[in-house]
Order: sequence, then C-alpha cells, then structure tokens
Amino acid sequence: MAVDAARSDEGFTSGRATRVMVAACRAAGLDDGGAELIRLGENALFRLATAPVIVRVARGQEWLPRARVEVAVSRWLAEEGFPAARIVEDLEQPLVIEGHPVTFWHLIVEGDRKATYGELGGILRDLHSLTVPEGLELPSFDPFDKQELRLDRAVVSQDDKSFLRKRWYELRDKYAELTFETPKGPVHGDAHVQNLMVDDQGKVILIDFEAFCFDHPEWDLMVTAVEHHSLGWQTDEQYADFVAAYGRDLYDWHGYETLRGLQEFGMTTWLMQNVQEDKRTAAEYGRRIAGLRNDDAPRDWRPW
Repeated sequence: MAVDAARSDEGFTSGRATRVMVAACRAAGLDDGGAELIRLGENALFRLATAPVIVRVARGQEWLPRARVEVAVSRWLAEEGFPAARIVEDLEQPLVIEGHPVTFWHLIVEGDRKATYGELGGILRDLHSLTVPEGLELPSFDPFDKQELRLDRAVVSQDDKSFLRKRWYELRDKYAELTFETPKGPVHGDAHVQNLMVDDQGKVILIDFEAFCFDHPEWDLMVTAVEHHSLGWQTDEQYADFVAAYGRDLYDWHGYETLRGLQEFGMTTWLMQNVQEDKRTAAEYGRRIAGLRNDDAPRDWRPW
C-alpha cells in the first residue's frame, strides 16, 4: 500500500522519519501520540505510547523489497515456532509513505538482562539448521547492495567519498575471488548480539530481518568474529562461548580477511549516513574512516 510519492531530496533525518511515522500510524488507524524515537540507523524505530507496537521506517523506496522480505520471514519463523520478532498481523504492510516503507511490530517487553554471546551462537546454529519452505523467496547476501546509495547520499567530504569508492572497488575484486565450502541456507545477514533481545520471561528473541537471505552461514559468523578479533569488543571468554555454542570459529577460515574488510567497510558506511545528526555520531565516523585508511592500525571503534 502506497501513500504519496517518494520525496528523498531532504535526506533521512529524525525529523523526516517522525513525519513519516505519524502519517503511517494514521493510515493504519494507530495513535501516534507520545511516540518515541528509540533508534536511528539503517531504519528509524519508534515505540508507540498508546499500543505495544514498534513502527519501523526505512530510508527510501529502494528498501521496499527488503521490507517485504522482513514481513514474510517473520510469518515463516512464527509458523516454525522460532523465537523471533513478530509483525502485527492485522495490519496491511508494508505501507509506503512518502517513498518510505513502514512496518509494524509487536513490542518485546525487555527483561533485566542482555543476551549473551553464547546465546547468539546457539540461536544462529538453530536458525542455520532450518529449511526454507517453498514459496519463500529470499535474496542472496550482497555485501555491496547499499553501499552506492550510502556513498551518493552521505554528507561527508569528497575526499572521504573518493577513498571509500576506491576501497569499495578493491573489496569487490577480493569478493569475486572468495570461495565457500558450506551449503547455503537461511542467513540473518546482520547477526550481532544487539539483534537479540531477552524478554521479561527470559526468552531470547531474534530481531531485525532486513538483511535476511539465503546464502552461506559465514555471513552471520563474520560479524562477531570481526568484532572480537579486529575490534576487541568481546572478552576471550565471551567469544569462546559464542564459538562453543555455534561450533565454529571463522577466524580460522581462509576467507576471514576478506570478510573482515567487508564488515568494517559496512560498519563505517552505515554510521556515515547519520553524521549530520549529532557530534557524537560524527566523531565515531571519524574514528572509523581513520581506521579504514590504515589497515594495520589498532581499531579504537566504539559499539553503536
């Protein structure tokens, strides 16, 4: 369902996302009063004050196929009984408001702890063991699908854009030489521990299906492997728990360095989209682009 034409000239800011959220709620018959912006990243996430619903606003029309995949994957995982985020079933979705796909999700009431890396390894093991049903069309994993849009639209220096485009082409060449030995299956596509939530009943729930695809499981393992081996974001014990639960350490694989380059590039261009929001975001982007310019330097990047 579409409402209004695409309007992408002003950029995807918190103000624009809020306007889209308000219009989407009114189209869906929901009250937007008191809605709170809880995250601005690849999408804007709003928590409604009047209903246990999360409203997810994507950056533009180009994300509509992914929004449709999210809805389909949520329905499939619900049928499987898999612990995952659930869409609001009695609403037609995704809506398209001013060129932005919008989806509606049941609020997950969080408990008093965060998910562990061992739990992440276990839920990925279980996810990768599922069989995708006939009729569920999933894309392949494409580490480059958003990069050109990000580079075109980002408010960063021309020197940064030139460097990032050069690095993008270098990574494409390395990716073309990459070989996998594992069979393809369901892949989350953005499998970091922040995409797990623990509800108030202690249940660990997988969220965020925007990058969900049918491909090799290495794409899900690379996130935590890079966060540990390159960025030092987990202790040795936490990473050991992840490896033990899943049953594999990607660091030992011949393609790790290529995936490391892809992951760090994606993490930098993801944050680059929001440098205009505040000085803290701009400062972290500065740390990340400096790291990309010196592959051998220690990374002092911070989780976001």
